[in-house]
Amino acid sequence: MALKQVSSNKCFEGFQKVFEHDSAELKCKMKFGIYLPPKAETGKCPVLYWLSGLTCTEQNFITKAGFHQAAAQHGLIVVAPDTSPRGCNIEGEDESWDFGTGAGFYVDATEDPWKTNYRMYSYIKDELPKLINANFPTDPERMSIFGHSMGGHGALILALKNPGKYKSVSAFAPICNPMQCQWGKKALGGYLGSDVSKWEAYDATQLVKSYPDSHLDILIDQGKDDQFLSAGQLLPDNFIAACTEQKIPVVFRLQQGYDHSYFFIATFINDHIKHHAKYLNA
Repeated sequence: MALKQVSSNKCFEGFQKVFEHDSAELKCKMKFGIYLPPKAETGKCPVLYWLSGLTCTEQNFITKAGFHQAAAQHGLIVVAPDTSPRGCNIEGEDESWDFGTGAGFYVDATEDPWKTNYRMYSYIKDELPKLINANFPTDPERMSIFGHSMGGHGALILALKNPGKYKSVSAFAPICNPMQCQWGKKALGGYLGSDVSKWEAYDATQLVKSYPDSHLDILIDQGKDDQFLSAGQLLPDNFIAACTEQKIPVVFRLQQGYDHSYFFIATFINDHIKHHAKYLNA
């Protein structure tokens, strides 16, 4: 699989790069950001995957989150993919900001006209890690995942659907119970069809109820002044209740005065990098 380098910038003695490749899963060109810490020049490093939220590309996290210093210190490769296929010429893909382009929701679509390209779940789970492991100095046994909003939903479902694959998981303001919120109903209905039982496979609050063991340390930060929390789009209480019932450890921090933006993410990003480094460097 040929990788084309789009950009490279030295950052905290490592390099923040962006690459483009042809995705077999999504049948289009895709970009991802990858931070290679200084340690990657001399040895293999664990990989931390970041999943972004609605409307984002690979750029938002790498330019706004301020994660590079902590990633360099802990010797972590950080990969930030795009949030959906691009330019597939599907009718309606650019009509709304919360469905289609920039809103892949980390599911494998089963409905026309989306099912050919909109396979972000398989892309993140299989294709992207294979590509990263084949082209960069990674330790394929050590990977973790985190994300924001729609990407927080993505990180939670990938960890819960694949026990043991990721060493740790965390999220900023994740969409915790998409079956019960407007964003989720629109996306899951559009990509997966009207049979609500199919939606359960991509809902963290549902998935946690059948998670086979408790070896998953979940960290969630949520801004208390997040407009989408008050609008009922995120529903963390439902997820926490399900975790408590299953005795799955979750640290949930409600952060006073913070909203849904990257200013909030940047404030607490070092805690999340440290959380993952504890497991990835164990």
